[in-house]
Amino acid sequence: MSVADVTSRIQQIQSQLAMLGPATNAAGGADFAAALDATSTDVAGPSAAADEQAVVAESKKYLGVPYVWGGTDPSKGLDCSGLVQVVYRHLGHDLPRLSADQARSGRPVASMADARPGDLLAWDNSSRNNGADHIAIYVGDGKMIEAPRTGLNVRLVDVPATPDAIRRILPEQSAAAAAPVVGWNAITGTPLRTAAAPAPYADLFSAASQKYGVPATLLSAVAKQESGYDARAVSPAGARGLMQLMPGTAKSLGVADPLDPAQAVDGAARMLRDLTRRFGSTELALAAYNAGPGAVLKYGGIPPYPETQRYVRNVLSFAKAAA
Repeated sequence: MSVADVTSRIQQIQSQLAMLGPATNAAGGADFAAALDATSTDVAGPSAAADEQAVVAESKKYLGVPYVWGGTDPSKGLDCSGLVQVVYRHLGHDLPRLSADQARSGRPVASMADARPGDLLAWDNSSRNNGADHIAIYVGDGKMIEAPRTGLNVRLVDVPATPDAIRRILPEQSAAAAAPVVGWNAITGTPLRTAAAPAPYADLFSAASQKYGVPATLLSAVAKQESGYDARAVSPAGARGLMQLMPGTAKSLGVADPLDPAQAVDGAARMLRDLTRRFGSTELALAAYNAGPGAVLKYGGIPPYPETQRYVRNVLSFAKAAA
């Protein structure tokens, strides 16, 4: 925060204290604490932070909007994937247009028992298309918000049946974000937190980092993006384990069991080291990890695939937050 920002913040606090009246000039600590509480309401973090409740709140804004096939404009109407795309776009996530592609975005969630508010629930109800043809946003307590079909409006309903796919778009909370907020710095507006717990598998990432020279924070970020730290995760495409290695890739890396976290991290770290040496940058190494080296060579850089571009952005963001 710059000096100008700090000065502006001090002036803001002073003006808010003045508005509270003479009581704030008294020596009573309770009055001063109440005054500080009043100034903290606008510094509780970015208002558009894409956390679970932000997704739920944004989704509820569109209740009652008419269903329109192909609709992406809330003022005219939305279809199921249009609703999902609009909600997440307003929270800073650029999702694909079609429900089938949305149902392959993010990370897999094993079951409804593991579903969180903001997860996408998708069903493949027809053989006429390849993949999901209906998608909704889970809001918790067994309920979801959907744009159902022609003649009905966007609505809040019970989850009708077990989804064919559950996908998590939101990043897992960073270690800093997961730590409880115990107060706010009234000058800078930054949260005061307790010490955060270390990221899962920190010892494995650290050991692989020392062995291959790949930053532990980057390995942790890849695991977070790939599997949400779920060592038993298996994707619809067949990628397995903490680092989501395809069987052929695992074999080429000498990883006998990609569901074994130690083997998976070692193999992924070696792969990222080799890709970084080959392409000369972390960004291109991540793109190759996601889309394959051939795609990076074909386009001479990060491929123009929305999924790969989101992947690179997310992993770098996670790594930066953990640094």
